[in-house]
Amino acid sequence: MSKQQESDNQVAAAGKKLSDSVDEKVARKLRAKKDRAVWFGLGTFGLIGWSVAVPTLLGIALGVWIDRSYASRFSWTLMLMFAGLVIGCLNAWYWLKREGKID
Repeated sequence: MSKQQESDNQVAAAGKKLSDSVDEKVARKLRAKKDRAVWFGLGTFGLIGWSVAVPTLLGIALGVWIDRSYASRFSWTLMLMFAGLVIGCLNAWYWLKREGKID
């Protein structure tokens, strides 16, 4: 066997090892992605729920405090609840958009 053929065989063997390694990593990643789907969905559901609920509840709490502290013909509770809901929905939209870019 010539020196060139031995070199070609070594390169082919190294390429085969690399190819096998990449195939194994791809298969492992696909299995993990399938297993992650349920938990990832539940986690996203929880994150979205809290990202809407927290600003809404903060708006309600601030509105109740303002309504009790200062007399007004407008209901600050309703206005700030709506503002908190809008902020929460925008926050949820941001998170969903961000998670969509990862996959």
